[in-house]
Amino acid sequence: MKIWRGERYYRQGEQQIIDYLNSFGLSTGYMLSFNFNKRKETGVKRLQIGNKVLYEGTV
Repeated sequence: MKIWRGERYYRQGEQQIIDYLNSFGLSTGYMLSFNFNKRKETGVKRLQIGNKVLYEGTV
């Protein structure tokens, strides 16, 4: 789980999940972001990052 604190921290959060996946030998991960901006884009996205799949939910 992450709180939206800007694009830079968002990308660092994605990399952190990918590092966890690599450490545990997994290929799929999940990230939930809490975004309190008024113009946020909510929903779930499926991202392919290298050979890893990351499902990201934004609320």
